[in-house]
Amino acid sequence: MTTLVTGATGFLGSAVVRALLARGEAVRVLVRRESDRRNIDGLDVELALGDLNDPQSLRDAVKGCGALYHAAADYRLWAKDPAELYETNVTATRALLMLASEAGVERIVYTSSVATLGREPSGRPADEQTPVTIEHMTGHYKRSKFMAEEDVKRLIRDENIPVVIVNPSTIIGPRDIRPTPTGRMVEEAARGKIPAFVDTGLNVVHVDDVATGHVQAYEHGQIGERYVLGGEDMMLREILEEIASLVGRSPPRIRLPRGAVLPIAYIAEFAAHIRGSRTEPLVTVDGIKMSKTFMFFSSDKARNAIGYSPRPAREALADAIEWLRIHKL
Repeated sequence: MTTLVTGATGFLGSAVVRALLARGEAVRVLVRRESDRRNIDGLDVELALGDLNDPQSLRDAVKGCGALYHAAADYRLWAKDPAELYETNVTATRALLMLASEAGVERIVYTSSVATLGREPSGRPADEQTPVTIEHMTGHYKRSKFMAEEDVKRLIRDENIPVVIVNPSTIIGPRDIRPTPTGRMVEEAARGKIPAFVDTGLNVVHVDDVATGHVQAYEHGQIGERYVLGGEDMMLREILEEIASLVGRSPPRIRLPRGAVLPIAYIAEFAAHIRGSRTEPLVTVDGIKMSKTFMFFSSDKARNAIGYSPRPAREALADAIEWLRIHKL
């Protein structure tokens, strides 16, 4: 059986490819002609040239595949043209899943995000059942992923498309070459360029554990169910302290109120827009707004239902720093 992976040149997708190859599976990867392919160099995969926004290339890519891991997404907390996020995360996802079903793909794992989940007012870790609506979504990235997941649920219900949904938390580890917004934070902190922090928290998980969780969801997950693939809840201060320890620097000690950082984010986004930049600023308005609530989550459902078992968060940070030492620092 051939398995198709989208987003395979990216951070998470390349980890999913490695997890599948380790099991001896035949893997086909959807890649754009201009994609940076360093993450899959030397891997025994079949290339399918195409683009998520090109339906014919998607039709060709899914032909003859028995399984699909749709890990591709536009993960930006700021974009000069927000419509791009909806085109990739919503429209292309719907088209790909419909084409995969028409092609006879037997089972699909769709990569959503904890960004689509609700938050517990008490501050306790949220899970798959925490109530949420689109009105709770801050910014275009979260809204686009929420809309995409709702579309996927409708396709499961109305079109009988066999999809299992996974919701990764804050992914950290090696091969974040682009990098993701979180990867940029780790890299800048390792360089000593984050002198202060806001009082917020994240759920940190190793990229390879999330990749394994995808395979476990394929094997043991129930169609129509979703599974949080998270790790360890950590305050941002603790994350920055751990990074500082790993690189031999002093950690930042200045705690900033969000009100003081928000104007900086607005200025940074305005400057990026004027420059015509496609690279998001290190500090974004949506990022600061999201920090008002702790991004803490429980993976108990995935642990109990599919055998998910993430390693300690500090190991994810250590592996990320080691990769940065070799490739960037």
